[in-house]
Amino acid sequence: MNIIKFKNNKMVLIGVGALLVIGTLFFMSVEPEKDLVKGDEQYWRKKLTKEQYYVLREGGTDAPYTHKEMLDNNKPGTYVTADCGEPVFRSEQKYKSGTGWPSFWSPVSPDAVILKVDNEFGMKRTEVIGKKCGTHLGHIFDDGPEPTGKRYCINASALKFIPDDVAKE
Repeated sequence: MNIIKFKNNKMVLIGVGALLVIGTLFFMSVEPEKDLVKGDEQYWRKKLTKEQYYVLREGGTDAPYTHKEMLDNNKPGTYVTADCGEPVFRSEQKYKSGTGWPSFWSPVSPDAVILKVDNEFGMKRTEVIGKKCGTHLGHIFDDGPEPTGKRYCINASALKFIPDDVAKE
């Protein structure tokens, strides 16, 4: 009887051990960004520039017209978040709004960003947040062009541009 109990306990221990090994391997394979939505600020301070950290992690705003390379960019490609590399806008959705910030009439897909009411500074606005890392990208307004009538006013330092010819390689 004791031998059977020992074998059962041994099987339980082997099963628990196998689960621990599999769980460890799974969590080691997850990208760091997926675990750091609003977490390890030291990681983000090392990964991002001071300006990117201020905008993405602290909800700041770029000064207008300070990123001409992003404002004047007319190449085909995808705009991704500067922190997680999450695709949020396409060049076909970009337009010149004259506001000093990159503007888009729609995100790359309806679920690419999160919209959140923002009542800071006595204004009622809607904040645009990167879905993957939960960080601040900019704001959306109802004064954009057709077909949506929306203006996603996005901080240039919150974005990186990936040209289509680079993305295909």
